[in-house]
Amino acid sequence: MPRSLDAGAWSRLLACMRVWFWLKAVGTAAFMWLFFVGYFHLLRHPTQPPIVMPLTVLDRWIGFQSWALWPYVSLWVYVAVPPALMPSLRTLIRYGWWIGALCVAGLACFYLWPTAVPRQALAVAGTFEVLRGVDAAGNACPSLHVAAATFSALWIERLLRDLGVPNASRWLNAAWYLLIVWSTLATKQHVWWDVVAGLILAIVVGWLSLRGWSAARGR
Repeated sequence: MPRSLDAGAWSRLLACMRVWFWLKAVGTAAFMWLFFVGYFHLLRHPTQPPIVMPLTVLDRWIGFQSWALWPYVSLWVYVAVPPALMPSLRTLIRYGWWIGALCVAGLACFYLWPTAVPRQALAVAGTFEVLRGVDAAGNACPSLHVAAATFSALWIERLLRDLGVPNASRWLNAAWYLLIVWSTLATKQHVWWDVVAGLILAIVVGWLSLRGWSAARGR
């Protein structure tokens, strides 16, 4: 791509980020706060004893990796990228409804079917005891960590493609996303079936939301 087109694409990206900047920043923080209120309430007050998720060969093959903490916690930066790139208030509100639907669906699963990670997957120490206190390995299936990352990845890819930015940024998005998904297994916060359920949830909601985005842009 010619340098002039690259410069134009980055200018469009920065322009989108400036649109309703403070609303995006405050709204994203408020949304996360509301989500965690519901998440921790269900975590601490399950409607029935949690069902322990089974381990697979893949769970045993992927060993615990302490450095995976960093991509794991980077999710909370990653999920802020799509709203930051929304080009208008209308698209921002539309996105908010869909990510809200994703989270409500996940919380409904936790309410109706509490689950937990097997004890043998939790043999970790050191700094990860802090993680256990903040993000205990309950509310396991579907993994909302994976679901939120997948939903965000689909939207980031679409927004970057619409902005016409260089392909390198889209590959960076894919690499960051894969690291987050892998980290849920490498930190032993989730098992493979949690990841699969999170992927299915995000792909369904993501497809519906992007279909609506295409229709809205086509009018």
